[in-house]
Amino acid sequence: MTVTRNVRSRVCAFLLSFSWLLFPAHIWAEAGVIEEIFVTATKREESLQEVPVAVTALSPQDLERAGVKDLRDLDTVATSFNMNSSQTETGGSTLRIRGVGTTGNNTGLESAVGVFLDGVYLSRPGVALGDLVDVEQIEVLRGPQGTLFGRNTSAGAISIYTKKPNSTDNEYFTNLTAGNYDSVNVQAGASGPLSGETLSYRVSAAVRDQSGFLESTTGAESRTRNRYSLRGQLLWDLSPNADLRVIADHSDADEECCDAIVIQDSPARLLGAFGRAGLPPHGGIQALADPALEDLESNAGQFKNGAEQTGLSAELSWDVMEDASLTWLVSWREYESTSEQESDFVSTEFFTGNKASDLGGFPGYTNIETVTSELRLTGDSERISWMVGAYISDEQIHTQGGVGLGADFAKHTDAILWNFAFAPLLGPAQGLAGIPLATGGTFADVLAADSPTIAFAGGIDPAGSYAQNVFTQDGQSWSLFTHNTIYFTEDIGLLVGLRWVDEQKDGDFNQAGAFNPGCINAARNAGALIAGSAGTPLATAGRTIGGFSAAYLCFPFAAPADTLPGRPETWTDSYEDDELVYTVKLSYDFNEMASAYVSFTHGFKSGGLNLDSTAAIGSASPVFNAETNDAWELGLKTQLFDNRIRANFAVWDYALEDFQVLEFTGVQFMTFNVPEAVSQGAEVELMALISEQLTANFGYTYAQSEYPNDCAGGDPNAATSVSNLCGHPLTNSPENTLTLGLGYDGFVGNFAYFLAGNYRWVDERRTSTQPGLDWDYSDENFRLNLRAGLGSQNENWMIEVWGNNVTDERVRNLTFNVPLRSGARASFLEAPRTYGVTLRTRF
Repeated sequence: MTVTRNVRSRVCAFLLSFSWLLFPAHIWAEAGVIEEIFVTATKREESLQEVPVAVTALSPQDLERAGVKDLRDLDTVATSFNMNSSQTETGGSTLRIRGVGTTGNNTGLESAVGVFLDGVYLSRPGVALGDLVDVEQIEVLRGPQGTLFGRNTSAGAISIYTKKPNSTDNEYFTNLTAGNYDSVNVQAGASGPLSGETLSYRVSAAVRDQSGFLESTTGAESRTRNRYSLRGQLLWDLSPNADLRVIADHSDADEECCDAIVIQDSPARLLGAFGRAGLPPHGGIQALADPALEDLESNAGQFKNGAEQTGLSAELSWDVMEDASLTWLVSWREYESTSEQESDFVSTEFFTGNKASDLGGFPGYTNIETVTSELRLTGDSERISWMVGAYISDEQIHTQGGVGLGADFAKHTDAILWNFAFAPLLGPAQGLAGIPLATGGTFADVLAADSPTIAFAGGIDPAGSYAQNVFTQDGQSWSLFTHNTIYFTEDIGLLVGLRWVDEQKDGDFNQAGAFNPGCINAARNAGALIAGSAGTPLATAGRTIGGFSAAYLCFPFAAPADTLPGRPETWTDSYEDDELVYTVKLSYDFNEMASAYVSFTHGFKSGGLNLDSTAAIGSASPVFNAETNDAWELGLKTQLFDNRIRANFAVWDYALEDFQVLEFTGVQFMTFNVPEAVSQGAEVELMALISEQLTANFGYTYAQSEYPNDCAGGDPNAATSVSNLCGHPLTNSPENTLTLGLGYDGFVGNFAYFLAGNYRWVDERRTSTQPGLDWDYSDENFRLNLRAGLGSQNENWMIEVWGNNVTDERVRNLTFNVPLRSGARASFLEAPRTYGVTLRTRF
């Protein structure tokens, strides 16, 4: 979508006012210089201003003063980044950079934005959602990063680096926080030498607890926090030329997440369809639209979402000769998430997901075990900086769950189908009354029944039906890579990177059990009704009534597999692929204060298997293709006013092929490839030391990330799910995003103090997968975080008062079809206003 003239004028006015703030000459005379920042974006330590990558580097102070607790908050200080979650944070979180990302909620899909913790790849966004504790630096790398960071970084990468053990001095820290929504957050850590300077340690721990900000009409709450994490490290100086760092971590979460606000109900409600079916007139949706948004009120029962993970990594760094070093990083990580979902999003007993008590005692969970190993050799000569390496990973996935139909399932189906969708057909359908049904009697018995749904199921109430669905996947990936910079002169460098990637995934879908006799009867009766009406003027009515009745009673997530056409089919399948990922960058240093680069990168994200019970319906293939990104980028990095301003700019042009999309239709999770998607844009990052005490950060991203008008690739037979997307923006991809941060540090008497504020403004954006109604667009909005601190001059202690989203904006981040409720839409929300007090100590 194009930006309105009003929005453009606001952005321009803001930029002009900000530039006036930055450039008065009398202020600069009082300022110092900006400290040099080093990053490892190329897996070497290099100056931020010299590395030819668009990267945002964030220090612990940047994160603390912006109120960043986990990756979800990172967009406050990383303009081009955003993250949102659906009904499970552990399995339905999506990361995007420059508007490009992969929708979650399917374990078979991997993110287009890779997350790395101390160099170790975290294979799903849910694995990376722990609290950020004892962090040294976070780097947000924009654009494809596949040659160095490997698989699934076609949109970018996030590298999280924790602090290393202190081998010379003992140090301790605590952070104690209390706030609204009964929130409590405790973090603590210690580090120091164990054996001279040869062996040192570091330990840290965190506990966070918070009540939910969303409350249901049923009394259930959602978006709670109840988690803890532990991390321990040992660092051995094996010799003057070698050291070994070992890290072990464990975390656990037991939370209630994630309900949604219903923003639009089915027209069946206005027609009284629910009341006539024996349900409350609202059909289980009392809180609706703007009042529900204002009051943060939902309608469903209690969601539960837990996760537990343990990780172990070891990194050997060895200077094998004067100009060459060897790094070997190995890791093991096991992650298990659980989720009980009241995914009907209503207060009545319609259906539940992954709830063991409704699935014959069958618990729903996902287990992912991953082992990785990376070996790289790095060296420098007079004209060449070179790197060669190899990487291998093995990942085992086991996920299981299903849907259980509740006591009110038949009444809801009566309301939506027989009292609403079929209403125009029921008069003419009297002409079908004499058609005999497969389960006995005639269609007339259905038309006359108090519950047509139960009558069409052969007199069987579908309540208590369920399916126990099981998915496994065994995936291996290996690659060889090289990354080299040739310096033609001191000022001109050519970087060439190559990585050969080989992917293999073997998976299957089976059922441990299923109980749904009403589905079998409904499918047989649908066949009888359709056959009996064939060739008559009422054939369309017969097909519609029979087909939709069977579809509802055989809700795919609760249906027995391999029994009837159009129902889930078990499968065993494989995915294999290989790809050459490459990048070419030409860089030029104008002088010590300015450099530029131009690059072309071919990025790659693995395809795979749709781990969903609906994947092979109609004998469809569960396999989806790999996604590629051919990306051009031009960057300029400058330091101005005697290094009091750092100003970095980038423009990009992406051509994405086979863009991976997951869509929930209301009855099915569809995973498919769109032949073409594009993204073009520009971004600027400024940091200014206005005076010795006042600093400012500014970021602006303009991104047109969209499906072009011919996104189906000229295929006249393209699926509707693909062709409907053409000409529309990508989900949650605003054209304009702006961030501003201001910080003031000073002293009063024997105390140090600071004032900090962070502002993020986001343009209108589409929040649904498929283009929809006005409700599917989130209006332009802003978020303002404020923080003030007072403490000792040496900052051994500091007490802070803070507020996040202080204007209490209501921001919707994902809109979807409410299942089996024709025309109803719901949205997941970002956090409302939070505030509190934090005490920090450092010794």
